[in-house]
Amino acid sequence: MNSQLRRAVGTALAAALGITSLAACGNGSEDKGSGDGAGSKTVTLVTHESFAASEAVLKEFTKRTGYTVKILKSGDAGTALNKEILTKGSPQGDVFFGVDNTLLSRALDNDLFTPYEAKGLDRVAPEVQLDKDKHRVTPVDTGDVCVNYDKKYFAEKKLAPPKTFADLAKPAYKNLLVVENAATSSPGLGFLLGSVGAFGEDGWQDYWKKLKANGVKVVDGWEQAYNEEFSGSAGGRKAGADRPLVVSYASSPPVEVLYAEPQPKEAPTGVATGTCFRQIEFAGLLDGAKNEKGGKALLDFLVSRTFQEDMPLNMFVHPVVSDAKLPELFTEHGVVVDEPETVAPATIAGKREQWVRSWSSLVLK
Repeated sequence: MNSQLRRAVGTALAAALGITSLAACGNGSEDKGSGDGAGSKTVTLVTHESFAASEAVLKEFTKRTGYTVKILKSGDAGTALNKEILTKGSPQGDVFFGVDNTLLSRALDNDLFTPYEAKGLDRVAPEVQLDKDKHRVTPVDTGDVCVNYDKKYFAEKKLAPPKTFADLAKPAYKNLLVVENAATSSPGLGFLLGSVGAFGEDGWQDYWKKLKANGVKVVDGWEQAYNEEFSGSAGGRKAGADRPLVVSYASSPPVEVLYAEPQPKEAPTGVATGTCFRQIEFAGLLDGAKNEKGGKALLDFLVSRTFQEDMPLNMFVHPVVSDAKLPELFTEHGVVVDEPETVAPATIAGKREQWVRSWSSLVLK
């Protein structure tokens, strides 16, 4: 996402297309906080603005457990995490959802979570269980920050779209790429980290020098980059945008199909799968939660097949459980990223601020 959404992914994209994503609570309302105690039948989920789930699925949780979910949205993922750090030990709710691998160390170093091993983790791949020894957080979804391209532009120019990070610095793609500010945007930070993964700690700065010389454009956030600057998006086409390459998500093309009227047979955008950085999103039982039992039940539910199969067309992310089935629209128009770039959370924790400062000095001046 760090996450300026955590990813502004599909939920923000849907909003940009004039669609209101359903982020319903179990009782159809949002709550401003949790004053509920251990005996309460209400469990409060603190999360970011991009959280969305089907009302029917949240009602299913209530049916199974007797608990009603209240949803407290606290801004983008970074802002939401900061609020929980400030209220550590006296949290706003019971469960926090939305910290990803780029900010995980901050949450763990601040002891925000009570360890709990959610039921169903045996169906979750070990590589996304980044705290599997202590179970302070539970992996819920994955998503890939990748460069998207405007298919029509490249077809008309008879130019092959880029495939890799290195391609983006080639003269053929001069003045075509728009990226988000790594200091203010989750996908912007993800793309920076992807370049670190691709070129190493000693090589990523030279790579960005090449991108700058090749006319990369930097804007504050995903909303502006995708919906105002990118010629392949619905918003960009209306605005007369002239950048056919943008840092977005591997799951963005299905959104362009889902919310288009009429729906096209093929997504108007594609994904350069050699430019991706894998984000993993987690949930945890907040230390000091008033309804700890309800919080544990909710964590179990977040890795249930019911919730996992609901995520792709609500938050446009991938399930982490092995038995979840993906919707046809998601698989038909999305892409599978087999080898995304990754950076160890401990390395991110130690170097993130330094890298962002260096990037800002190098690219923005």
